[in-house]
Amino acid sequence: MKLSEIRSALAQITEYNFILPNGQKVPPHFHVTEVGSINKHFIDCGGTIRKESAINFQLYSANDIDHRLSAKKLLSIVELSARKLELEDLQIEVEYQGDTIGKYGLEFDGQNFLLTTKHTDCLAKDNCGIPEGKGKLKMASIGTEEDNSCTPGSGCC
Repeated sequence: MKLSEIRSALAQITEYNFILPNGQKVPPHFHVTEVGSINKHFIDCGGTIRKESAINFQLYSANDIDHRLSAKKLLSIVELSARKLELEDLQIEVEYQGDTIGKYGLEFDGQNFLLTTKHTDCLAKDNCGIPEGKGKLKMASIGTEEDNSCTPGSGCC
């Protein structure tokens, strides 16, 4: 979800929840403790220099259970952050404390904001010798000439 999309969603709703990938709701008394821009400048394992940028929201749950951010108030926080920090319309990443700080993607289902899982990946598979994917093997071809799945260079191991 991009910054413009959360702005639009918040302008259309009054109540919402943030829901973790396991279906558990972030406690409704959460705070948004940070809204910012994250810029990452790095080199991948294949030697390519890369840059990535995202908008970061940090959610924090404290013991003040009477606290609740309305959609209007959260929108005002997002608007102020966008204006003061001159934020671009980038993808949003959400940080939330679990066993450690978790980093999530963000989607909207029309009523709730869904924290989605993120995964690491090799960005230079062609330079590292990591196959793009395993081919499917037909069970009927096992043991025949067509079955060359464990020949050198086949990627079977």
